[in-house]
Amino acid sequence: MDLKLGNRVAVITGPAKGMGAAITLAFAREGCRLVLAGRDMAAVAEVAAQARALGAQVLQVQCDVTRSSETEALAAAAIEAYGRIDILVNVAGGTGPLGRTAWTTSRAEFDQIVELNLTGCFNTMHAVLPGMVEQRYGKIVNVGGTFGMRGRAGRMAYSTSKWGLRGATKSAALEAGPFNVNVNMVAPGMVDGERFRTKVIPEMMKREGLSEEQAVARHAADYALRRISDDEDVAAACLFLASDVSRQITGVDLPVDGGWAML
Repeated sequence: MDLKLGNRVAVITGPAKGMGAAITLAFAREGCRLVLAGRDMAAVAEVAAQARALGAQVLQVQCDVTRSSETEALAAAAIEAYGRIDILVNVAGGTGPLGRTAWTTSRAEFDQIVELNLTGCFNTMHAVLPGMVEQRYGKIVNVGGTFGMRGRAGRMAYSTSKWGLRGATKSAALEAGPFNVNVNMVAPGMVDGERFRTKVIPEMMKREGLSEEQAVARHAADYALRRISDDEDVAAACLFLASDVSRQITGVDLPVDGGWAML
């Protein structure tokens, strides 16, 4: 199926690592003109080079999404370079404190992850939506998480930030819908990557006395499809929601988790 994303201008935050890199390269393969926004410009440069090797035009912009002045500058740079912004994919985010209850999470830890995961997405949406509304076209894909759909003990701060992002996504979808702007959320579950292999699995191996293979299988058993998602699964969902194939879908939470959050 042709997603007809060629020459669309896509702003991607957090583009350089893990699922962010996979999403960036997926959009590059579809022929999008890219604006890659991140704090670690060395890492951004690496994925930008890979995107250019696929034939994509790439603009790199240093941006801390928690600073509204920088997200406004990001939108201005994209419009100066390409004349418009068609797509925003908000990947930038963090995990917050792990294994901490509501009463052991500090106010500073709580504020930091909410500012990054929720306020950061507000800032970027605030920056790009006026242009999308004016041109009567736009696609926003916020990357949330399944712990913001079911909650998770020991991850209260993170769950709060992603649950808040669901509300922001749905409200923005209602507000921008009359102007032909779709706003949706992709909610990855556990994704097989560096954190999964270096933190989650070793912790389970130690706790349960399992081998790595057994620990991965134990995780997979929690999901209807009996397999762990990978970065490409998340990238494919983002492409779908950023394309006109999904033109009649807005305000949704799309779990990419092999069947965990909704079952």
